[in-house]
Amino acid sequence: QVKLVESGGGLVQPGGSLRLSCAASGSSFSINIMGWYRQAPGKQRELVATLAKSGITNYADSVKGRFTISRGNAKNMAYLQMNSLQPEDTAVYYCNAGWGAYSSWGQGTQVTVSS
Repeated sequence: QVKLVESGGGLVQPGGSLRLSCAASGSSFSINIMGWYRQAPGKQRELVATLAKSGITNYADSVKGRFTISRGNAKNMAYLQMNSLQPEDTAVYYCNAGWGAYSSWGQGTQVTVSS
């Protein structure tokens, strides 16, 4: 089992930046892929970015060129660097980890982009 805890959310003005962190504990050595998802009020949860153990990344079109996903050297950390934030990026951001047929979700961290 893997437990995920997100941090780094908050209120930022349009055009600003935030860096989200995700700490994995438990059997984090078995993780094959980590990702960030977000859910805005009244909308379905959507993929933001994923990073496979192979190093292959995948980004939603809406965040390409603005967001960057990365893993820490210890591999039990994942980050999402978010630049040029816009009001439409406002959502609860969730960390996800996958291994085999299983996955785990964090509790989410709120990101609000507003002037």
